[in-house]
Amino acid sequence: MAKKTEATVEEKLRALYDLQLIDSRVDEIRNVRGELPLEVEDLEDEVEGLKTRLDKLVDDLDNLNHEIASKKNLIEEAKALIKKYTEQQKNVRNNREFNSLSKEIEYQELEIQLAEKNIKEYKVQIEQKKEVIAQTKERLSERESHLKHKKGELDAIMAETEKEEKALMDKSEEFEKLIEERLVSAYKRIRQNVKNGLAVVAIERGASGGSFFTIPPQIQMEIAARKKIITDEHSGRILVDPILADEEKEKMEQLFSSL
Repeated sequence: MAKKTEATVEEKLRALYDLQLIDSRVDEIRNVRGELPLEVEDLEDEVEGLKTRLDKLVDDLDNLNHEIASKKNLIEEAKALIKKYTEQQKNVRNNREFNSLSKEIEYQELEIQLAEKNIKEYKVQIEQKKEVIAQTKERLSERESHLKHKKGELDAIMAETEKEEKALMDKSEEFEKLIEERLVSAYKRIRQNVKNGLAVVAIERGASGGSFFTIPPQIQMEIAARKKIITDEHSGRILVDPILADEEKEKMEQLFSSL
């Protein structure tokens, strides 16, 4: 059985740069979505919070109306008792019974006064609750409208980019399998640690892409020779020569346009 030929350094560099181009394309797509998914999530939470608050306010309003009805019943009961005790006073046998009934009448009158005071307080609270409910409904309506708009934006972007992103993620996995695990791990580690997720960059005007640090001519020649994998000593990025980069960009543009 023939032994599998190991990929050359140049093949590894091309595969790494291709992987970088694919992952950068995915980054671009996600940047287009930007903060929208988080905005939508925050708005959904806010809408739910407002709905919960509105439900509680409506419950409070119901409870206050129930309390008013209860106090009105108490007043009617107290009035009935006053009438009853007043009638009984007409048939008392002595002052002690009369005074006892007078105290009962006085107590019921105080109960009526207290109940009427409570009803006034509840009515003030009801007006305040109604005002807060109106404000909350207005806020809820505005937030729901904003949420609908943002969801529409997100859905439009998702519809436009989801298929491409999925295809690119599949391609990213395919290309990872073409590269030895050690290099993929190094690539991912560098990608996490550098700006813009660029772990593999081409030399531009004598410096590594995205850097101002000049690369010595001798190192540039070694990079162009494609005999070993060379990293930028300042950023840790893997470096490729401009010609290889241009060739791979052209190849990957064709791949992207076919997705």
